[in-house]
Order: sequence, then C-alpha cells, then structure tokens
Amino acid sequence: MTARRGPVAMVWPGVGGRHRAVAVDPPEPAPAEALVEVELATICGSDLHTVAGRRPGPAPGVLGHETVGRVVAVGSGPAPRDVRGRAVSIGDRVAVGIYAACGDCQRCHRGLPQKCERLFKYGHAALAEAGPLSGGYASHVLVRAGTPLAVVPEDLPGALAAPLGCATATAVAAVSAGGAGARDVTVCGAGLLGLLATAILAGRGAAVTVVDPDPGRRATALLMGARDAVDPAAETPPADLYVELSGAPAAARDAVARTATGGTIVLAGTVSPGAPLDWEAQDLVRGLLTVRGVHNYTPAHLAEAAAWTESAAASLPAGALLGAVHPLDDLDAALADAARSASVRVGVVPGA
Repeated sequence: MTARRGPVAMVWPGVGGRHRAVAVDPPEPAPAEALVEVELATICGSDLHTVAGRRPGPAPGVLGHETVGRVVAVGSGPAPRDVRGRAVSIGDRVAVGIYAACGDCQRCHRGLPQKCERLFKYGHAALAEAGPLSGGYASHVLVRAGTPLAVVPEDLPGALAAPLGCATATAVAAVSAGGAGARDVTVCGAGLLGLLATAILAGRGAAVTVVDPDPGRRATALLMGARDAVDPAAETPPADLYVELSGAPAAARDAVARTATGGTIVLAGTVSPGAPLDWEAQDLVRGLLTVRGVHNYTPAHLAEAAAWTESAAASLPAGALLGAVHPLDDLDAALADAARSASVRVGVVPGA
C-alpha cells in the first residue's frame, strides 16, 4: 500500500460488492473526541456475517470494530479519559471500544451504556450518517465522546490489544455474568471469545472444558488453559457454569442438559440469527438454574479486560491468535482469508 497524505477509509457498498478506498479530509475532533491513527484492526466474525449477508448491516458503510492505534489529535476542552481514569493525550496507544453512549438516557443511568437509547456502534453505521472514519477498516478512526477507551502499553502485542474493545471485554462481561466460584465450567466455542473466557476462568482456578468442532481450535484452547477440549458430540458432565460463545443454535439448546443443578447459563454468542429454544419452564425451576444474557459490555468490563490482558500477556499464546495480516488496500482479500482460514483472527494494517 502506498503512502497517503491524509486519512483513507475502505467503504463497503453492500453484500456482493468490493470495498473502495475513499480519501478523507483530516477532521478536527470536537470536545471530548479524539482522532486515532489505526495500528491494527482485527476481523471479527460479525463482519464476516455482515459481508456474507447473514447479518444486517447499513450499506454503504465502513466496517471494523476491533482496533488499536495512536491518538494523533484531541478536541478542545477537558481531555477524554480512558476506562481506568487516565487523561488521554496525543501519542497514547489506545484500544477503541465498540460503541459510544450518551451518558444521559435512562439506560445509561441504569448502568447499561452498551444499550444506550442513542447508541453509536463503530463499524455498524451508515456512511451518510456517521462519516467515513466510523469503522476500524480505515487509516484513522474519529472517536466520539462517550466511547470507552483503554490506554495500553507499547509492548502489548497488537494481537491482544486490537480485540480488547470487542472480544476481550465481552469475554470479561460473560465471565462476570457467570458469577464467582464456579469450579467446573463448560465453554461452548473456541473462537476468540471462547478462548479468552477460557484463559480468564482457568486463571481463576476453574476446570474448563471447551466444546468446539475444530481440532485446531481445540488444541489452542488447551494452550489457553482448558483442562479438556472436546467435539460437540462428546458426552460431558453437567457443569456449574455453562458459557455459550459459539453462536451455534444447538449449543444454546443444549445449555440446560449441560448445566448442573443450581448452575448458571450465560448466553453471549447467539446474536444473529436467532435460535429458538426448546427448554421448558420446569427445566429452570426444578434445576434451580440461572440464565443470563450478555451483549457487549460496560466500561468497567473494558477496564478489567485491559488489566487482565496486561497481566496475563506473557503467558498467552498471542502468535496462535493472529494469523495473516493484510494491507488495508487488500481488505477484500483479508475478509476472504478470514472466512476460510483456520486462524482465530486475521489482521488489517494501514501503511506500506
């Protein structure tokens, strides 16, 4: 990719279309905003569903929402603060959260900013409304007020830093929803969400069994601290905590059968399309089961995710989590690679 004088964004025209590069005039951030130059964006499975037409997405638009980069400009007035309370300055390396919340609506006041009544989601917005620097598949992202940001150290591998604002923080939210003290845990799905949840839970002393059909991903789960990793057809003892992160309808339907009496079920992977469940009320009542739904996360979850990642980075197999890294100009090739690759994540980088 040749050097450019100003920002550039890759615009997705809709299902079946190819991305096109659009040059952008450098914006002036408004108060509490920041302009971040992208270092690395990783391709989340939700974008693969969008470009394939399995998940609705505004088009044209700029996709991508797992991003780490460098702050190159901030708005006037008080500096934005990251999720750990640090003032964000030019030159800081930051992981960008997936959303911006207003902070004033009823849901924000209830502690549900990820469900803000005026929610903005990076990589999920129409170009005409959000502008071109609204997704991670660009050389820069214009970070809006109300966006959770995490300042990260220079030595944190990009493979761990880029997904912080999506997969890692969501994994923390899913684990938190399961409560403390689970000894035996089943994690369904060895994508990045499941692998990170496995590492978090194993680090807390839980015996984690990972369920996934892919042998390579099961092997990676063992590297992340799983006690066992099995095919979905395998019989597994009911667990104190069942965390569904695969998005497979069968995995959600199997939740009750795979959860021990008095246990907790966390559903976080089945977002789109839906999966009708055939549980009976008595399954929950007689089983004393708790069911929690998790979608995205709060700033506190991102703060915990950043702290955990930094403390665990030396023991995490970052090289096993990121496969090929493509130039931004080759975004369509990168998406095709991610769709067929066995890699947990594929990356995209601006620059030469």
